[in-house]
Amino acid sequence: MERDNDQSGGIRGGAGEAYRFSVAPMLDYTDRHFRLLFRQISRHSLLYTEMVVAQALHHARQQPGASEPGGRLERLIGFDPAERPLALQVGGDDPALLAEAATLAGAWGYDEINLNVGCPSEKVQKGRFGACLMADPPQVARCVEAMAQASPLPVTVKHRIGIDERDSYAELLAFVDTVAAAGCQRFAVHARKAWLEGLDPKQNRTIPPLRYELVQQLKAERPALTIELNGGLQTLSDCQQQLQRLDGVMVGRAVYEHPLRWAAVDADIHGDESRPAAKASTVVRGLIPHAERWRSRGDRLWPIARHLVHVVEGVSGARHWRAALTREAGAKEAGPEVLDAAARQLEERGL
Repeated sequence: MERDNDQSGGIRGGAGEAYRFSVAPMLDYTDRHFRLLFRQISRHSLLYTEMVVAQALHHARQQPGASEPGGRLERLIGFDPAERPLALQVGGDDPALLAEAATLAGAWGYDEINLNVGCPSEKVQKGRFGACLMADPPQVARCVEAMAQASPLPVTVKHRIGIDERDSYAELLAFVDTVAAAGCQRFAVHARKAWLEGLDPKQNRTIPPLRYELVQQLKAERPALTIELNGGLQTLSDCQQQLQRLDGVMVGRAVYEHPLRWAAVDADIHGDESRPAAKASTVVRGLIPHAERWRSRGDRLWPIARHLVHVVEGVSGARHWRAALTREAGAKEAGPEVLDAAARQLEERGL
C-alpha cells in the first residue's frame, strides 16, 4: 500500500524556497542514507533522490509487497520523512509512464518531481531520456504536461544549456519557453553543454566550459521563471555570488566530498541561525537512530557508513579514523555501536 508522509516537517505540495540551496541528484551518491547525513548539516536545503527510471517504477509497482519495507518499490523511492523537503528525480520520455511516476511521488509524500533532461550517459541515451531530450523540446513539454496533470506536486526540470552543436542561447531560450508553457515550475540549469558522443559523463561534468552568463541572461530575460544554477560551485561564497542574480543554486560533488564545508548553509543562505553549525561528531551521532532502524530490517550498516568517510578531513588522524570506520562498518554483523564508537572518538577530540 502506498503511503502519505504528511506528518513530516516538509511542506506538502511544494518545498517553499528550499531550492535556494539544493543538493544535486547523483547516481550512487544521493541515496536515502546520504540524504539523512546531509540533514544533520542542513534542515532546509532541497534534496533529490538519485534518478529513478519511470519504467522501473512501473514494473516495481506490480510486484507483490512492493511498498513494504524491503519491497522493490520501497527500495526505489522509500525515504524517511526527516529527509524532506525532498524531490523525486525521474528519467524517461513516455508521458504516460512519467504521469504514473508523478502520481506515485505524490502518494509517497515527496515535495516535488523533477525530470532529468541533463544526463549524457550512453546508457541513458539508449533509453531516449536525459540530455538527448533537449533535441526534442515538444516531447519534453508533453512529458511535463502529463506529469503536471497527474499530480498537484510542482514539476521541475534539470537540464543542460545545450547539447553537441545545438548550444546557442536562442536554442536554450526556445527549450525553456516551450517547457515552461507546459507547466514546468522551476529550471535547474547545468551551465555546461553536454557532448552526447566523445565524452563520458565524468568528462561532461568538467570539459565543456561553464557558461554562467547564459543562465544569468535567461533569468534576466525571463524574470517570472524560477532559475537555479548548477555546475562548478565549490563554496558558500560561490553560491552567494550567484544568488545575487539567480533564484537558486545546486551543488553536487562538492557537497558529497566535503559535507562539512556547507555547515553554515542554513544560516548563510536559508536565514536560520537557530542551531549551531554541525560538526563531524554530531553528523555521525545523528545517524545512529537511522542505523538502528535500518539494521532492524536486516540490512547491513555499510551502505550508511560508506558516506561518512568524507566527514572527517584536513585534521590529524583523519585517515586512521576513516580506515577504522571502513574496517569496522564493513563487517557483516556491524551495527549502530560502530557509529557510536566513531562518534565518541571524534567527540574526545572536539571534532
